[in-house]
Amino acid sequence: MPLKLSGIFIFVFMNKQPIGIFDSGVGGTSIWKEVNKLLPYENTIYLADSKNAPYGPKGKESIINLSIKNTELLIEKGCKAIIVACNTATTNAINTLRSKYNIPFIGIEPAIKPAALKTKTKVIGVLATKGTLSSDLFHSTSNLYSDGIDIIEQEGNGIVELIEAGKINSKSMYSLLQDYLTPMIDANIDYLVLGCTHYSFLKPHLTTILPQKVKIIDSGKAIARQTKIILAENNLLNTSTENPKLKFYTNGEIHVLFNILNNKHIVQHLDF
Repeated sequence: MPLKLSGIFIFVFMNKQPIGIFDSGVGGTSIWKEVNKLLPYENTIYLADSKNAPYGPKGKESIINLSIKNTELLIEKGCKAIIVACNTATTNAINTLRSKYNIPFIGIEPAIKPAALKTKTKVIGVLATKGTLSSDLFHSTSNLYSDGIDIIEQEGNGIVELIEAGKINSKSMYSLLQDYLTPMIDANIDYLVLGCTHYSFLKPHLTTILPQKVKIIDSGKAIARQTKIILAENNLLNTSTENPKLKFYTNGEIHVLFNILNNKHIVQHLDF
């Protein structure tokens, strides 16, 4: 009987442990919002590695090391599962993380599949970081769904830096987006895949620049659904209906993350 009770205690304790989420800055909050909407009673810890943003231009070894650093901090804080809310970190490091740590990882990569299956013009655009577009995982996924379809890849150089500087609505941002999207528009895309979680915050600009027929796809809702599935498969869903503990940490400027969260949550600075 003591063993049974102990097992129940451990089971309940683990269920109430937080979901960890990390990104190379504030972009992954677009994933956090969808997870929080679908799983409103789950405790979460969000880690914004803004000091090292963007991950895109960094080499694979550096991206893996940064991902390990973030993962170990979240594990130290008791996370039961980790969402790698960064396309670049997922495509370069998630296999290493899964082999190194004995907890579930949920990754994110550009949603090429739904765009490729639904396109009518047979031309889709992908706006992503250099680190994502040059990764083996991106190329293997792209090759799976590129038969008879033109995939126009565009590196979003400078976009993450402007978002991390709190300049989402700047003239510089709008000018960059026009430069990046014009060739895609000229090529007659009907789907634009956002290959970086930061880019979800640009949808108001994108809808202004893009023709009305172009649909924008990101991975937020799909990742939230996948998180719920993975937690259920591992018996880790929190069945409590208590108000969740939502923690946000950044090693960058607190006000940038605070503003992205619509000034609704406490953000703490943490050196990591």
